[in-house]
Amino acid sequence: MISHALTIVVNELNSHLKDAYEMNTDIAQLGNPSDGFDTSNNGISRDSVIFSLINVREEKTLKNQPNYRRDETNLKALYENPPVFLNFQILVIAPHANYSNGLLMLSRVLRFFQFRNVFTQDNVKPASITGNAPTNDIDCLESFKLIFDLHSPSMEEVNHLWGTLGGKQYPFVIYWMRMLDLKFRGRPKEGSLVREIVTEISHKL
Repeated sequence: MISHALTIVVNELNSHLKDAYEMNTDIAQLGNPSDGFDTSNNGISRDSVIFSLINVREEKTLKNQPNYRRDETNLKALYENPPVFLNFQILVIAPHANYSNGLLMLSRVLRFFQFRNVFTQDNVKPASITGNAPTNDIDCLESFKLIFDLHSPSMEEVNHLWGTLGGKQYPFVIYWMRMLDLKFRGRPKEGSLVREIVTEISHKL
């Protein structure tokens, strides 16, 4: 589901770049910058915009939810664990060999998320949902609402980040992607609802 969520956003960005700037190729893609940018060794092309997951946090405010829901139609209680609501820290890098082009592409990415920072199944193109989607339906999102918020790290955080990724810093920006609920689509356990409470109790002598 994480892969599908980011793929949808990347597809939307590529579509935007083609429409707004008449670009002919898909520039944005998912990748791990620590793998390097040597295309001769299955690396990532430098003339691209890389989306990489660098941190995951649970949304604490939505953690305490009941582990059941009522089915009033069939008078059943459905027992299942609540979804895990997560926020993802996304690193966006423009590692172009031409530094000026890297800054240009990064500016276009920033303007895209300024213009549009909320993605749902109703406001994205159908091709963005199906393009490069996981082959197993269980790994795909059915409904979603992804919100992108800009994150401004301190110089110390930047130093730790690029030290972890290999030491070479490229033009970049960090976003928080909120909020993805992860839940396995299984059959919940069922139980009967309590429909009557008897309070009068008598004892036979």
